[in-house]
Amino acid sequence: MSDLVIRDNRSRGRLEAYENGRVVGAVVYFAMEAAEASPAALVAVHTGVEEGHEGKGIAGALVRELYATAGREGVPVVPICPYAAQWAQRHPGEAPAAPADVARAATERLKAALDSRQGGEGDDERADA
Repeated sequence: MSDLVIRDNRSRGRLEAYENGRVVGAVVYFAMEAAEASPAALVAVHTGVEEGHEGKGIAGALVRELYATAGREGVPVVPICPYAAQWAQRHPGEAPAAPADVARAATERLKAALDSRQGGEGDDERADA
């Protein structure tokens, strides 16, 4: 993993790990901007590593860098992604928990984005499909 380079591709919502110039893993996230009812945060939605690169510590390095980036920006991380949430539990010194109101706002924002992508406003419409 010595040749691993991590780059923040904020415009695409991805923190990407490169090995020999190729993307071998990423954390998909979104930057939640501060608003009246919710403070800013980085929200980890999915962590993935390309086939053949598992078990090298790439996913952990990505999540660690997401927390480091959030720390530099002075915002919390909301680890909705199961891998990121487990990593945070195993590394509490590096992964401070997000305040409950921030986590709730992030979850609501993600749900609203998913609902709008599916063209529905809620569960009722999807249940009829």
